[in-house]
Amino acid sequence: MIKSKLRSYISENTKLKKDILKNTKVISDIKFKILNAIKNKGKIFICGNGGSAADAQHLAAEFMVRLRPNINRDPFPVIALALDTSTLTACANDYGYKYIFSRSLKALASNKDILIVLSTSGNSKNIINVLKVAKKNKIYSIGFLGSGGGECKYLCDLKYIVKSQNVARIQETHIFLGHIIFELVEDQLIK
Repeated sequence: MIKSKLRSYISENTKLKKDILKNTKVISDIKFKILNAIKNKGKIFICGNGGSAADAQHLAAEFMVRLRPNINRDPFPVIALALDTSTLTACANDYGYKYIFSRSLKALASNKDILIVLSTSGNSKNIINVLKVAKKNKIYSIGFLGSGGGECKYLCDLKYIVKSQNVARIQETHIFLGHIIFELVEDQLIK
């Protein structure tokens, strides 16, 4: 039973990782956009809900502090929008949960910046709202999405959709992609 389950999980995970090889153009485009934003003194804002919020914070920490233990370099401006619990809870209480990311992005970002959203469904109201604010304020948006991409696929300027309904496999692929892309960006920035 356990061996069969493990085989199934590993098989799906492996398939989703191999699918990345079919989308190298999108990966290259995402890397290019992030690299150019940072080179031009822009910031990267990143957000998601639940496990995706944790992944957003994880990726932000890798860029702010250090991605690889053998490379010491200056920090890069990547900010997770779910870090400030006082602002999050005040906004959720006073305006509604669907505005927790959009208000912060509107206050902090400029059109030199990039918004990255992580969403396994592509239908979270707070992610949809932050993408709408990005579009209105001419902030370039990148989506790491799952399932069919949901409504978010229509709002993102650039997107990678993990073709799975399994939340865990989608999140594993998002964090894998984040590490790869950030490593590629880091390689260019530290040359």
